[in-house]
Amino acid sequence: VQLQASGGGLVPAGGSLRLSCAASGRTFNSYKMGWFRQAPGKDREFVASIMWSAGNTLYADSVKGRATISRDRAKNTIYLQIDSLNAEDTAVYYCSADITGRAYEYWGQGTLVTVSS
Repeated sequence: VQLQASGGGLVPAGGSLRLSCAASGRTFNSYKMGWFRQAPGKDREFVASIMWSAGNTLYADSVKGRATISRDRAKNTIYLQIDSLNAEDTAVYYCSADITGRAYEYWGQGTLVTVSS
């Protein structure tokens, strides 16, 4: 399974962004997929997840109410939209796939989001 994240860049504070993550390799079927982020000097943290089949979502408190995770099963792609961006959202964003239901085993390469004040 390969994951390709895209959509990062420089965004003004208060703006929005939409990240994409395309999955490929073998017949893709995941238990759930998620977005994580790692800010400079900090540990990687969970942002949001979505159950691949049912579409149930979960969000970190830091983005709850500002973020929307979605998926397009036909395209094997997930998305993350975050609104009202602030400096604390600056990070490398990673997508990940949990195929078995036990752990996030597959990771994309990361896409950098920089929020300018």
